[in-house]
Amino acid sequence: MRNTASTPVAIAKSVAEKACRGDFAGIEAQFAPPLRAQVSAAALRAAWDAHLGGTGPVTALGRPVTEPLAAGLVRVGVPVTCAHGGLTLVMSIDDTGLLNGLRLAPPEAASWTPPPYADPREFAEHEVTVGSGPLAVPGTLSLPHARGPRPGPGVVLLSGGGPFDRDGTVGPNKPLKDLAWGLADRGVAVVRFDKVTHTHAAAMAARHDATMTDEYVPHAVAAVQLLRNHPAVDPARVFVLGHSMGGKVAPRVAAAEPSLAGLVILAGDTQPMHRAAVRVARHLAGLAPDSGARSLVDTLTRQAALVDSADLSPTTPAAELPLGLSGSYWLDLRAYDPVATAAALDIPLLILQGGRDYQVTVEDDFARWRAGLAHRPDATLRVHQPADHFFFPGTGPSTPAAYQRAQHVDPAVVTDIATWLAPDAALRAEPADPAARAGT
Repeated sequence: MRNTASTPVAIAKSVAEKACRGDFAGIEAQFAPPLRAQVSAAALRAAWDAHLGGTGPVTALGRPVTEPLAAGLVRVGVPVTCAHGGLTLVMSIDDTGLLNGLRLAPPEAASWTPPPYADPREFAEHEVTVGSGPLAVPGTLSLPHARGPRPGPGVVLLSGGGPFDRDGTVGPNKPLKDLAWGLADRGVAVVRFDKVTHTHAAAMAARHDATMTDEYVPHAVAAVQLLRNHPAVDPARVFVLGHSMGGKVAPRVAAAEPSLAGLVILAGDTQPMHRAAVRVARHLAGLAPDSGARSLVDTLTRQAALVDSADLSPTTPAAELPLGLSGSYWLDLRAYDPVATAAALDIPLLILQGGRDYQVTVEDDFARWRAGLAHRPDATLRVHQPADHFFFPGTGPSTPAAYQRAQHVDPAVVTDIATWLAPDAALRAEPADPAARAGT
């Protein structure tokens, strides 16, 4: 049934007003089924209260700003002014008036700035199209300026689970753009692209038989071929770098594309994802025990049990399964072992893990990589202890709120990756301080 509010702007204003008066059940009623399966009214209330705890009460709502995302989907940001700061209520609204996404972000003034370890004068960026046909997606090629007589290495970036854009945008941060710029500054050509679930959200949602392979592999292979066919790239030195679910699926990409020179896996999850979802929900409930998040834990526990059961089938309703993903998606995940798939590959592997990551952890995920690849001398595994899930450096426990603070991927991680990708390249040991870079 179509929402009675006539425009995305009117819907967004209504949602913001409901948040201000605490009507989170009313907001939940406007969720599309996949979002309703992931976010409860209690979890939304907890996140809202946590933000207002640092900014004080709401004093005004600003003018909504709209941005088209894909056919039938619009992003709207509503600025929220508070007594001691503010935030932006960002939502994606489909053409039936339902919310497909909702998050609390910093004020729009808090935007991405280049990391100090990347000098945009060292490379150029070009818009590219990845894939063909109705599901082709837009992307960006970051191409280093020529530094020698022969072509250099290239890498394709894959973002984590969910409808991420090419930059892996989270709050004011763009970790994949950080990586692309940092690696291009060091002589590596990089392709990153909007996920098909970002650009073609409605079309992919209508495919009830879609799997993780459908979500990642065709576009990843197309991006690899795009790099291999570029005259500035050595076709024998093209790699794939995947973050989170992109890291999980990277071995499957390599199995489908035998030309790859190697894989870089950042925070690649190996624990079965339905069980990891329960673990993460329990962790978050522990951070805010009075938020009502326990109901989300109970829901996910029940849904995860269905994934494990013999009753799971392609026709199992997505609303009964974790994260609103279809039965086909979970059947594919249940049958996939990323560690075993990686172990069977005949290419080098670099696997990095953040020591402060609570989503993909040293104990639950990295330990499986280490055990499964112990026999591989060409597998390099390292833990960057200060890093969180997005490889932002810090100290103390990592929390979801930290992702809303503007920051950049740890320069040590960028250097680690660049050195592994191109050990024979004249990679510059650039100082982190821009002033030092300029020689002042």
